[in-house]
Amino acid sequence: MLIQVFSDTPHKRKIAMAIEALQKGNLIVLPTDTLYGLAADIFNKKAVEQIYKIKGMSQKKPLSFLCHNLSQVAEFANMSTQAYRIIKRLAPGAFTFVLPAQRIVPKILTSKQKTVGIRIPNNPFLLEIIKDLGAPIISTTLTTSEDIPHSDPAEIYREFGHQIEIVFDDGESFSEPSTILDLTSDEIQVLRNGKGDIDEI
Repeated sequence: MLIQVFSDTPHKRKIAMAIEALQKGNLIVLPTDTLYGLAADIFNKKAVEQIYKIKGMSQKKPLSFLCHNLSQVAEFANMSTQAYRIIKRLAPGAFTFVLPAQRIVPKILTSKQKTVGIRIPNNPFLLEIIKDLGAPIISTTLTTSEDIPHSDPAEIYREFGHQIEIVFDDGESFSEPSTILDLTSDEIQVLRNGKGDIDEI
């Protein structure tokens, strides 16, 4: 199913459709403030495994997930005082933060070092979904066979529609992936340069 949405003016019925699909263990595709994301409830193991299958990824490579706000981040990750201040300043936005994981995080989403990647997206439609679901969601980019991120939701639907319940279409996205910051120590490490401006750090 391909459904048009306008991220800046979230529609309650479409938010409810997204939540219903996630709660049933289905996969959906959502617009974000970076690239379109293949999404699932982090607590549905089968759905998360299906994401790994679609992406052709090893489960040894953890997926990052999206939270609604700082309070929710604190439920799933340990934040030092410095990390808290950095996240408060940069979020919501195009930064993924690597942090020590709390025990509540499913093992499939933690690295060998027991860390997680978490982001608070700057997208009203997406934030409302996470808030109303009451749990974080996986969001990972779908790419072409040449490993180029998909920018057109119609193309995503044509290629993956048989494996995905709903593709929410907010127009083509010509963005970049998020910037990844490792905040597990006092020294901030930039693991990937992306849309988030590192001059803001």
